[in-house]
Amino acid sequence: MDAITPSHKLIANPNCSTIIMLMAVAPLRQFGAIRSVNVSTYQSASGAGWAAMEELRNQTRDVLDGKPAEPQVLPHPYAFNLFSHNTTIGDDGYNEEERKMILETHKILGDATISVSPTCVRVPVLRAHSESITVEFADERPSVEAVREALAAFPGVKVVDDRATNTFPMPLDASGIEEVLVGRIRHDVGNPKAIQLFVCGDQLLKGAALNAVQIGEGLIARGLI
Repeated sequence: MDAITPSHKLIANPNCSTIIMLMAVAPLRQFGAIRSVNVSTYQSASGAGWAAMEELRNQTRDVLDGKPAEPQVLPHPYAFNLFSHNTTIGDDGYNEEERKMILETHKILGDATISVSPTCVRVPVLRAHSESITVEFADERPSVEAVREALAAFPGVKVVDDRATNTFPMPLDASGIEEVLVGRIRHDVGNPKAIQLFVCGDQLLKGAALNAVQIGEGLIARGLI
């Protein structure tokens, strides 16, 4: 076996919420340095596994039948409810999912100066995560048209941004497809250097299995394996 050198790196599959977010954020780096990313996630039951999906189905039936929602897998009633992501909260007030989004964004983008402020929430959706993202640039922000074009040209992203019909990314549309859907592209009216986006992605695919396959394909294409 060849000697391991400092140039060798372990290529790992990132956290699902992080990679779905960065599919929309990474293309925007062509417009200049990013100062901060503020994100709120709306994470589906499938992120917690099959048992959580079954719990959501069963609790929904129970509540509609006039019965109480009895938590078994997740810590709180899930049907017709939402709650902070079910991971351990540290002394800083951030849960494990939020800490992953901070650390992995710095690692993937190779820039620890970006301020990442996440709030991760579990919502009663069976499959596909959604995220509301505000990206602040260090200097002048790009036009909405330039952002839309950059996202449309980025592999693995599909722009869904029809203001006339109020059609934007939805978890139902993102479920079972490879692309991350991006829309609600607009300037932040409260921050002259920021733009806002809304994204949806199937975390079982782009957040997990599909992404792992694409990492392997990338390594093969570069002759690394």
